[in-house]
Amino acid sequence: MITKQDKNQVRKKRHARVRTKISGTAERPRLNVFRSNKNIYAQLIDDVAGVTIVSASSKETGFEGAGNNVEAATKIGETIAKRAAEKNITAVVFDRGGYLYHGRVKALAEAARENGLQF
Repeated sequence: MITKQDKNQVRKKRHARVRTKISGTAERPRLNVFRSNKNIYAQLIDDVAGVTIVSASSKETGFEGAGNNVEAATKIGETIAKRAAEKNITAVVFDRGGYLYHGRVKALAEAARENGLQF
């Protein structure tokens, strides 16, 4: 009998493999992306101190529209870049969370780049 692998478990395994190579600092935090079926989330994380510096998600109050499309990801990318600029952060390390760099993840990354984040 052939059993199908759980996609989320495969993603977590891929993410753990990538995380051995990248880490965020206070000067250059890690831009972590998580996408669910309904929403998308982004965080700037300082792994040395173990704290989240800035976060943005499509579940926040004031966010309009559906949270599971490319337009929502673009808005979240813009929001995270603006909030990072308020904290004087310009350079980050991009962590795609084990997802393919395509669709919503790509839209979030490109919007963050266009609004001032460098990675």
